[in-house]
Amino acid sequence: MKHLFARFASKTSEWAGKPAVFILALTVVIIWAMLGPFFDYSETWQLIINTGTTIITFLMVFVLQNAQTRDTRAIQAKLNEIILTSHAENRFIGIENLDEDELKHLDQLVAKAAKGRADTEACSTSEAEKTEAPKKAEGRKRRVSAKPAKQR
Repeated sequence: MKHLFARFASKTSEWAGKPAVFILALTVVIIWAMLGPFFDYSETWQLIINTGTTIITFLMVFVLQNAQTRDTRAIQAKLNEIILTSHAENRFIGIENLDEDELKHLDQLVAKAAKGRADTEACSTSEAEKTEAPKKAEGRKRRVSAKPAKQR
């Protein structure tokens, strides 16, 4: 039953996100609005659109939430695999389960570390450019002074 609903949720969320479905829904609303004068804008006329949209919205919340939850879990698993196979810190695995304050604190730590790395990288990059600049100039000189190959 779980797999059946998961497939249904995936297909429905794909279908609901297409432009043609939006155009269909917009067409239904326009037709409903155009029928207003024929029904004297009665309560029944209003009840039709209210009931229809409420039912569709209520059901779509569950379908889309299911699809989004599965997508989020899949992305989390992929990110965890990347963390495990890289030089990243393993403490980031499972951080999606932290509360809001813990996430904010961790975000601040990462931002501070990134700023420190950026400063370090900027210093090392400028030092590397200074040492590579003469090498590049020498390389240019060699290429310019080299004799062109003879054509046959």
